[in-house]
Amino acid sequence: MSGYPASGQLILDLAQPEAPTFANFVAGANREALAALTALAAGHSRETGILLWGAEGAGKSHLLRASASAASAVRPVLHCASAHEAPDGSDLAPSTLVVVDAVDRADAAGEARLFTLINRLAASGGQWLAAASLPPARLALREDLRTRLALGLVLEVLPLADADKHQALAAYARERGFRLSDDVITYLLAHGRRDMPSLVATLAALDRHSLATQRGVTVPLLREWLQGELGLGR
Repeated sequence: MSGYPASGQLILDLAQPEAPTFANFVAGANREALAALTALAAGHSRETGILLWGAEGAGKSHLLRASASAASAVRPVLHCASAHEAPDGSDLAPSTLVVVDAVDRADAAGEARLFTLINRLAASGGQWLAAASLPPARLALREDLRTRLALGLVLEVLPLADADKHQALAAYARERGFRLSDDVITYLLAHGRRDMPSLVATLAALDRHSLATQRGVTVPLLREWLQGELGLGR
């Protein structure tokens, strides 16, 4: 192995995740999606709605929560964690943005509400943002709902390839004003969970610790932090 403590995998359990925002989403190949959602949240998009689709862990839920948070500053927002929570839109204020995760898991009643909701939002000047695991044509939903979803802007959210994570983590650090050395990135990628939300949460925690100790983010600092948090010796 690399000489790192085997317990290093636990470091990713020490960092509390940050609230999802556009700023802490590492875009990678998803810059088009990020730009479209930023415009939607600000009320500058002319799309009737946006459907994000992609594999588990690609960042769809992060983007939905970030969009809902950003949009709430300028317009009414209703964020539904699943299609089961989606309303039919009968009592929504004009210009409302309705955010619905996991629309592909909707049951028959949920499909009916979503279909009605999308139609009513279009009539009232509202918009929708939804996420699914597949593009509209491949969703196991009723045909009229698939058609309505396809009328919006459909964007695939792509997970970062392992080869891209090194560069993405370095860029994330630069954008936040600190330098991340290659050995620290290698350590992070070699231990524990490899999904970007966990990695970014770890970087944020390390940055806070480095500021508190007035030391740069290095592997020795990382080891000391791990030992201090878990009470481990060398």
